[in-house]
Amino acid sequence: MEPPLKCGSSLGNTSRGPIVSEPAWIAALQSGQIKGAALDVFDQEPLPPAHPFRFLPNVLATPHIGYVTEATYAIAFQQIVENIAAWLAGKPQRVIG
Repeated sequence: MEPPLKCGSSLGNTSRGPIVSEPAWIAALQSGQIKGAALDVFDQEPLPPAHPFRFLPNVLATPHIGYVTEATYAIAFQQIVENIAAWLAGKPQRVIG
């Protein structure tokens, strides 16, 4: 059976950690079978301090914030402040349920 990636390929995961077998991925990165990985999700979050993904030189890891942009933060922070002010005034907004 052919391997799913050609030797020297790079792979990214921004969807769900368990989509790719973490032990197999680590082994492939350590051996050089996979050239590199860009990861924004992990099997366990937050990523444990001693996890190999934190130390492999061919891994770019972000803490599940790959979707974030300056514009997204600007909108979110504005709404957070509005929500707190409304709650303190006794008039909560954006209430779910």
